[in-house]
Amino acid sequence: VIAIKGTEAEILKLAAIAEKGSEHPLGEAILKGAKERGIEIPDAESFKAIPGRGIEVKSGGKRVLVGTRKLMTENNMDIKSLNSRMEELETQGKTAMLVSSDNEIVGIIAVADTLKEHSKEAVNELHKMGFTVAMITGDNRRTADAIAKQVGIDIVLSEVLPEEKATQIKKLQAEGKKVAMVGDGINDAPALMQSDVGIAIGSGTDVAIESAQIVLIKSDVRDVAKAIRLSRLTLNKIKQNLFWAFFYNTVGIPIAAGILYPLTNPPFLLNPALAAAAMATSSVSVTLNTLLMKRIKL
Repeated sequence: VIAIKGTEAEILKLAAIAEKGSEHPLGEAILKGAKERGIEIPDAESFKAIPGRGIEVKSGGKRVLVGTRKLMTENNMDIKSLNSRMEELETQGKTAMLVSSDNEIVGIIAVADTLKEHSKEAVNELHKMGFTVAMITGDNRRTADAIAKQVGIDIVLSEVLPEEKATQIKKLQAEGKKVAMVGDGINDAPALMQSDVGIAIGSGTDVAIESAQIVLIKSDVRDVAKAIRLSRLTLNKIKQNLFWAFFYNTVGIPIAAGILYPLTNPPFLLNPALAAAAMATSSVSVTLNTLLMKRIKL
């Protein structure tokens, strides 16, 4: 917390009041920080979320804004003198937000958007499988680049408004790419639906889970690679089973129909009991081949 006017506790209190009605992870981090410092957080008199910009509330008769540079400039506030401080925080991988009271900037709050556990390992696994990994985020370029560098992400799409995420997916698809989208928030739902494969984190919002084709129950991002390997293995097993079923029946049906009768001496006819056993063997072999998947470590 950087106080420009007032104390750090006062700035954090204003931000916490604003974020109290928000469901954003950064807002939850601000609330947690305020509670840890023993700051009392009253309810705001009014609350308005501004997508891709921040939050506007009224508290104690004052208009409080918490959000991006754009939010402040759109409300006629000069932020030039604060840019260097903001950029310094952002290059550290932190999301820096401005706090204003009655159209006067009073402080900066920076929140480190911590990486999900095993994120780097998950990205490495996807690279080994030949995938290009992209990140779509509403964060500014410097913060996004710092996070991407930590885990080895290839493509960074930053400063994307919530309603623009699906558009970014469309652009990638227009380039001939097959896109799998991993998300857990309300804002991710349209992009999850637009993607070729939508993958939701199990601990995410209900909207995201309903919008996805795959849900990672354990909320472990490494399971993205496992899900892809499992889908490939399943498809290979389907192809194997179809091949053996067609091959078996292509050979077995003519024999059961008596194709060997005029060609053998003495004439050969397949006993109906043997034909039934052969049919059962076909089904059992397909089932056993499928059960072999349980022995494969994903």
